Amino acid sequence: MKGTIYLEDGTVYKGTGFGFRGTRAGELVFNTSMTGYQKTMTDPSYEGQIIVMTYPLIGNYGVNDVDFESDRIHAFGLVARDVCFRPSNWRCVRTIDQWMRDEQIPGVYNVDTREITRRLRRMGSQKCVISTEDLGVEELARICGEYEMRGDAMKTAGVSEVTEWKAEHPRYRVAVMDFGVKRSILKELAARGCDLTLFPYGTKARTILDMHPDGVFLTNGPGDPEEAAEAVKITEKLVTNSNYGEQAMPIFGICMGHQIIALSQGGETYKLKYGHRGGNHGVFDKNTGRSYITSQNHGYAVKAESIILHGLEVTHLNLNDGTVEGMQAISKPVFSVQFHPESSPGPNDAGYLFDKFIELMEGGRL
Repeated sequence: MKGTIYLEDGTVYKGTGFGFRGTRAGELVFNTSMTGYQKTMTDPSYEGQIIVMTYPLIGNYGVNDVDFESDRIHAFGLVARDVCFRPSNWRCVRTIDQWMRDEQIPGVYNVDTREITRRLRRMGSQKCVISTEDLGVEELARICGEYEMRGDAMKTAGVSEVTEWKAEHPRYRVAVMDFGVKRSILKELAARGCDLTLFPYGTKARTILDMHPDGVFLTNGPGDPEEAAEAVKITEKLVTNSNYGEQAMPIFGICMGHQIIALSQGGETYKLKYGHRGGNHGVFDKNTGRSYITSQNHGYAVKAESIILHGLEVTHLNLNDGTVEGMQAISKPVFSVQFHPESSPGPNDAGYLFDKFIELMEGGRL
């Protein structure tokens, strides 16, 4: 199969197609992880995006029945230097090629992913068409020009109705505002004794408060946080009711949840040139004085100067570019991080953030 990648600036890369025979348009981004492509592609935060993997060999351990972050592939396409069609792993049940054919996701390999990544770093993430069909450049340009990137994908990426996720040994009741949560995050909370109630996008603050949760968790998810206006207003009301004391209700946000908390308190967000996606991002925690290697997947960030003026303080900084990676309220049990503490790109050190949420809920009980 032919494989073609067309960028909105007119750049064309020709390679070999794999996966589904078809054409998709989306936002082209790059991911620096060396493993974990199955989790990456099923992460709802990648909805609408075509992923360039910088690690050269993809598919070498195949696809298994366990490492899913959701029920389907959310990425719109995959670009790799080389693809393994004969994987070797005891858990493997199918190849990545078979999986992408089953899920109707096109892929292109045998292209220079280093050159593509350099272009994205120079020019920024941009619209793209990935095709394994025999289409001419003019047709690809037309498809790219007509495609509109969706900024409000968080409104449909999560559950469509209230859903329960039970812990084996429940100790806490947590309300989850679902913008497209990863299963690994829910597993971390459940393992710490949290019975989880997942609420669809737009659920009223009163509905969540009437549940009398021990805490509220705001999940990751795709899209532009500024287009989640309803969630921002709901979060503002929840934070107002999060004072310590008789109605103590800690709030913890990750990724999209982190950005929405910032917006709810009067902060601002902005789009990064090419985002942070991968498993090797260094983050400094000002509270512990330690640095951590973290997993990340986001295209937007919080403006540090905007939150300092609204009762929030920066707790974590990105060691590469100094962007905000975490924050906490000065007088309320509210905190959040931009990275993914449930992922383990080597150490499990970032799990302490889930423990902090548990401690806050325990401290808020009478």
